[in-house]
Amino acid sequence: MRYEISGTVMQTVAIDLQRGEGVYSQTHQMAWMTDGIAMDTHTGGGFLTGLKRAVSGGSLFITDYTADTAGRVAFAPRFPGTILPFALVTGQSLVCRKETFLCAETSVMLDIVLQQRLGAGLFGGEGFILQRVSGPGTVWLDLSGEVIEKQLGPGERLNVHAGHIGIQEPTVGTDIRMVQGFRNVLFGGEGLFLATLTGPGRIWLQSMPILNLAEEIARHLPGDREVSGAGVGAGLGRLAGGGAAGAVVGGLLGGILGSE
Repeated sequence: MRYEISGTVMQTVAIDLQRGEGVYSQTHQMAWMTDGIAMDTHTGGGFLTGLKRAVSGGSLFITDYTADTAGRVAFAPRFPGTILPFALVTGQSLVCRKETFLCAETSVMLDIVLQQRLGAGLFGGEGFILQRVSGPGTVWLDLSGEVIEKQLGPGERLNVHAGHIGIQEPTVGTDIRMVQGFRNVLFGGEGLFLATLTGPGRIWLQSMPILNLAEEIARHLPGDREVSGAGVGAGLGRLAGGGAAGAVVGGLLGGILGSE
C-alpha cells in the first residue's frame, strides 16, 4: 500500500491499493476513487459500536474501501489544514479530538476514550469523550491550519487553549486550570479555563481551531448585527470554557436574556 499527500492548505491523501487491500473512513470523507474499488458502508461492529463512535463526535456509519483490482482512493478533510500519517505498531495508540480522524487501514481500531478527570471533560472544550486510534496499521489524521509538534518531558506542563489541542500520546495527562486575574478573564478572550497538558509524551497542536474559523466567517455574514440575548448567552458560555458546561451556561443565559 502506497499513498501520496498533495496540496498545501486544502490537502488530499490518495492511497494506492492492491487487490484485497482496504482502508476505511467515516462518512463524508472520500473525494474520488478509480474503478475496481468496492464500497461497503456499515456500523463497524454493530449498532452499539456505531453509537459509541457517534457519541465521540464521529459518524454512526463507516465505509470500507476494498480493491477488487488495483486502484486508488482519495480522501479530503472538510477544513483547511494538514494531513498527518502515522504508522502504528501493535499496541501503539494515539488520542485525538473528534474531528481529526480521516481514514485508516482496516487493521487500525477506532474507539473512544473517556477523560480521566471530570473537570477536563466539562471545561476543557473537548467534552467527556475523545477518540483513540490503535495499531497495527497506518492512520491518516488531519489538523486544522498548521501543525506544531512538541515533546513534553516527565512532569513538564504546557497550558493550551483547548481548541488548539489536536493529537496526543496516551501518556500525556490532560487537566484544566482557571485563568488568573479578573481582567484576563473578562478581556483576555481566552475564557475562564485553559487546558494543561503534562508529560511525558508527544503532542500535536493545531494553529486554527475550527470554532475560531466558524466565528470569523459568521462575523462577515450579512444579516442583523444587533447583539441578541442568545448571542450574549453564547459568548458567556464560551467564558465558561466551552464543552458541556459552556453549552449549558450559554443556553440558559441566552434564554433568559433573549426573553421579552
